[in-house]
Amino acid sequence: MRGIINEKGYKNKILPMVAPVVSVIIPVMNERRTIERVIREASRLHSQTEVIVVANGSTDGSVALAKRSGAQVIEFFNALGHDVGRTIGAAAARGQVLLFIDGDMVISAEKLRPFIHSVLHDGVDVALNDYSGPTNKKFVHSVVLAKHALNALMQRSDLKGTSMTAVPHAVSRLALEKIGAAALSVPPLAHAKAIHHGLVVKAVQHVNVGKLNLPRVERERTQPLEMLIVGDHLEAIEWLTVQTDKRGGFTDMLRKREMAR
Repeated sequence: MRGIINEKGYKNKILPMVAPVVSVIIPVMNERRTIERVIREASRLHSQTEVIVVANGSTDGSVALAKRSGAQVIEFFNALGHDVGRTIGAAAARGQVLLFIDGDMVISAEKLRPFIHSVLHDGVDVALNDYSGPTNKKFVHSVVLAKHALNALMQRSDLKGTSMTAVPHAVSRLALEKIGAAALSVPPLAHAKAIHHGLVVKAVQHVNVGKLNLPRVERERTQPLEMLIVGDHLEAIEWLTVQTDKRGGFTDMLRKREMAR
């Protein structure tokens, strides 16, 4: 094994770097209130865990707290936009399993471990949060409807409204290769690609992120995420039609359109 010569003339062995089993990716923008606790829980997941914080546009000291907590920090001084941090973190990750969480939601290691276990031991490629959003309302939110609709179009109605749009979720190294890190910036597109490529996609654990995800009134007033996420689903549907046909692989059955012309 190669080594280096120290100041006393002795050769020190260079130990091989042990690759992590689990990579936890946490996009962060001004999460000073929660980031230390989020990293603490992520670090407890596995004995070989790397925690990657993608800090973008943070000005509240989150970066210093993340570094002090032992995370690998990838810092951008300007905001990257919604979910781009997932792509950046995934490209840097070295683990067999990639777990995606958010910097403003403190989720215990006990609730996160099933996502890791299902990928490492149960053959799951995409382990989803078994959270479909509220549907027992007179008016169901458009994002919830979009998630159900995309799964129906992918002929996976069994997934209901579960989606890679919601954290926590985990993917295998194979899934990352099939989906491509770039697609993770548009979670419904990544979701559609995973199903289309025949990966094992399964809802494995319920985490009620509806209660954990505190509304950001100022952000929603200027840049409402509802329209962005609905647009993401339309992008996923457009990709599906390119891979199949203009009807997404669904037949026209006995309809004789030519008779109506």
